[in-house]
Parts: sequence; C-alpha cells; structure tokens
Amino acid sequence: MSVSLSKGQTVSLKKNDGGSLTHVRMGLGWDAVKKKGFFGGSKSQSIDLDASAVLYDANKNVVDQVWFRQLASNDGSVRHSGDNRTGAGDGDDESVTVFLDRLPANVATIVFLVNSFTGQDFGQIENAYCRLIDETNGQELARYQLTGSGTHTAQIMSKVSRDGGGWSMTAIGSIANGRTFRDLLPAIHASL
Repeated sequence: MSVSLSKGQTVSLKKNDGGSLTHVRMGLGWDAVKKKGFFGGSKSQSIDLDASAVLYDANKNVVDQVWFRQLASNDGSVRHSGDNRTGAGDGDDESVTVFLDRLPANVATIVFLVNSFTGQDFGQIENAYCRLIDETNGQELARYQLTGSGTHTAQIMSKVSRDGGGWSMTAIGSIANGRTFRDLLPAIHASL
C-alpha cells in the first residue's frame, strides 16, 4: 500500500513484516505542458529534467553523488537509469536505484532532487511526481506529487535517512534554481 506524502511528511520504510528494506528505487516522472499551436492545435515540447541523488554523512558532508554524468556511486550501491531528455512516455522517466544494504556505513542521508538541465521552468511541466518503490517486490511505498508550478528550475524532492536500524523517507518539496546538483548544493544543505 502506497502512502501519498505531503511536503514535510516523514514515513518509516520498515516492511510490514518488521524487516528492513534492502533495495529501493526512486522514480521520477513528468510530462511537458502542450503548447498551443498556431492554428489552434497543440504542440509537444521536450523538457530535459534530471533526477539526481546526493549522499551525505552524519556531519552533512557530501560523500558521493549520482546523476546523468555519473551513473553509479563510487561503490556501486546507488545507480542512475540514464538521461531521459524529453519526458515522453508513461511511467517513470528516470530512476535512481539504491541498495540500502550495500551503502557504506558513513552514508546517513540520500537526498533526491530534480532539475531542468535546459533551464525550462516548472511552469512548463505537468504530472510531475517522485515515488519510492520496494524493488524486491515492485510495491510502491510512497509517492510525492511535485506541485507548485512556477519559475523555479529545480526541486529538492525528498530524502531517505537512516532511522535507527532502518530507513525513513521525508518529502521535502523545496523549490530552487540550478541546472545540475552542484548548483543546488546550498539549497540541499538547507533542507538536511
């Protein structure tokens, strides 16, 4: 059963049987707003949103990052599906898979974000969401609608943090501006 999250809400990621999750995937989906054509029709546009994950230690220092130019963390525990430059198609357009049981012990938090590499703002995007899936059984655990269309070009979506012996997910939903995760580091740090 999936939980629909509101901004700032946290949900435990413990399994129903009390066990811990070992393999999750953060999916990102979006569609470009159709533009009005010259003769009354509509015209599709391509929007290049990028999903990224930044790994932090308990002292809020960056440990590693995964994005379209680095598709796997240095230890291989976090992997990116690859760059989708249009948002075309149904379902998740980009994904970041995390093997929680293989993460180095010093990784305390993984922050997931989305940014428009080409600089188009969120006013040109619709149906955007992020969701967390238990990859061992395909069950959607949590979903967060990326609302708040506007002139921002990025959003800090959510974070997955160590929570005792398990993990929890918090919907962040902070808007920002930047073309890559590097541009967004100050905004990410403020949300930790």
